[in-house]
Amino acid sequence: MSSTEELLKRLGVSIDAETLRLALTHRSYAYENGGIPTNERLEFLGDSILGFSVTDSLYRDNPELPEGELAKRRSAVVSTRALAGIARELGVGEFIYLGQGERLTDGKNKSSILADTMEALIGATYLSNDIETARQLVMRLVGPLLKDAAALGAGTDWKTSMQELAASRQMGSIYYAVEGSGPDHARTFEAVLQIAGTAYGKGSGHSKKEAEQEAAADAWRTLNSKNKPQRTAGASADPAHSA
Repeated sequence: MSSTEELLKRLGVSIDAETLRLALTHRSYAYENGGIPTNERLEFLGDSILGFSVTDSLYRDNPELPEGELAKRRSAVVSTRALAGIARELGVGEFIYLGQGERLTDGKNKSSILADTMEALIGATYLSNDIETARQLVMRLVGPLLKDAAALGAGTDWKTSMQELAASRQMGSIYYAVEGSGPDHARTFEAVLQIAGTAYGKGSGHSKKEAEQEAAADAWRTLNSKNKPQRTAGASADPAHSA
């Protein structure tokens, strides 16, 4: 594992060593090490700070927008996909304490784990400093996303947005190939969105619904980018492969 000093440098904050370690401790690691504390309580705290900070910014910066549109934009910015994307840019995955099972299944790259850890780091920043420091961290992280109008417009329900997009382009029916893995206490799902046998997006989560939403978001961005969609490696169009 890389030095956590590097992670703090990337985040631009100071967090005491004990709180930082807790923020990076996934439940799979805690389970394999005698049931030590996990980052889930910090995740709960960070989620509230994230939501408030984004809501405050949206309210102040968009006086013309109605409540429904503000809620839609907030949903997009605080989504698992958005937070996981931020975590990947920062390289947070290499610092997370994971159990053997999660390490073997590339847990450091799973969207759900990355998003949860980002929320825990926000909570840890608050505890080690103050609410303003945590708020500034949130805005540094999600500020660029608030300017992404196209993504914000689709973020409330990616599956619905993807269904509408596929229909408008007459691409055919959407199929989600979903597979589950891991023990019951730490079950995760991987989903691949396919249209006419071609995979356009993939995602992961603690439930099939979450994984499918992530896959839909990935596909939506792919189809709205300038790059030609590529077939996802290892994807199968055979419904028999769905969990």
